Amino acid sequence: MVLVLLLASKMAKNLTTKEVQLAKGKDKLYRLSDGGNLYLCVRSNHSKSWQFRYKRPGLDKITYLSFGTYPDLSLAKARDKAQECRRLLAEGIVPQLLRAEKNAQMMQDQNATFRAVAEQWRETTVGQIKEKTLHGNWRKLQLYAFPKLGLVPVSKLTAPMAIAALRPTEKQGLPETVKRTAQLMNEIMNYAVNSGLINANPLSGIRDVFRKHQVVHMKALKPDQIGELVSTVATANIQLVTRFLIEWQLHTMVRPNEASGARWEEIDWEDRIWFIPAERMKMNRGHAIPLTQQTLAILEAIKPISGHREYIFPSSRNPRVPTDSETANKALSRMGFKDRTTAHGLRSLASTT
Repeated sequence: MVLVLLLASKMAKNLTTKEVQLAKGKDKLYRLSDGGNLYLCVRSNHSKSWQFRYKRPGLDKITYLSFGTYPDLSLAKARDKAQECRRLLAEGIVPQLLRAEKNAQMMQDQNATFRAVAEQWRETTVGQIKEKTLHGNWRKLQLYAFPKLGLVPVSKLTAPMAIAALRPTEKQGLPETVKRTAQLMNEIMNYAVNSGLINANPLSGIRDVFRKHQVVHMKALKPDQIGELVSTVATANIQLVTRFLIEWQLHTMVRPNEASGARWEEIDWEDRIWFIPAERMKMNRGHAIPLTQQTLAILEAIKPISGHREYIFPSSRNPRVPTDSETANKALSRMGFKDRTTAHGLRSLASTT
């Protein structure tokens, strides 16, 4: 329904700036007309404000829409606002309702800042990813996104703003950090879309703007060098637990932290399987590894050392905790394999072989 202005402007002389300045308060509130349904409201305490008067169809009550106080809002600016209200009414838009919608949007923007929405998004990821990963993701946002974007409403956040926030990190030579942070920002904005806070994600393509990360493959030995590795590990002057750990990792082809954190309770002797629970796996899925004659031999050899403890490869400093996953790396380096392979490179060697 098209709204019409029911109160037609009366033929009245427009106010002058001097008349507005000299208007004094009386015992009761009174209004001076400027024409076009614009009024100067003068109160008994001598304060003055601008008001626009109109009616809506079906309502007999007159509505006064306040524009602001004088002299903060000048006569000329009050007339501009009155003209805008007359235009809105001619188009069927109620000025007061439009203002209420804008105020509601402003309140939503204030409550839906990028950080506030990120905190809501984080709650949805709890239990879906490992606690360590969750902490690392949030730390990246704290360091590289929130300082410049945290207080920006998601409805106002743009691609140029996000790119500018990540440029300093790119200049530090941290392309992988930039890539991951941009990905997290995208996930947050997708959450904002799904929550009805914004209509589209403006950050969907920002990762393509930054320099690509140059992949450096793990250093690994060639298959024909396995004999040299096994022989060197067997005769090296290293702790027994470290020797068994390297051999265990080479035979099972697992990641360094998965090998070093192995528990006796994970060993199924009857079915000859080592089962790594989901919470210890990178992809958060349980992993079953058949135990060969060689891996069973390693377990039998280390049993006198750690069979009465929780971890198969306990730390030499504190046997109640597993040995550090970097232990194998340090040992390989001391044995002459520095710049030739790493503990993680044993997986690549196994894959190639």
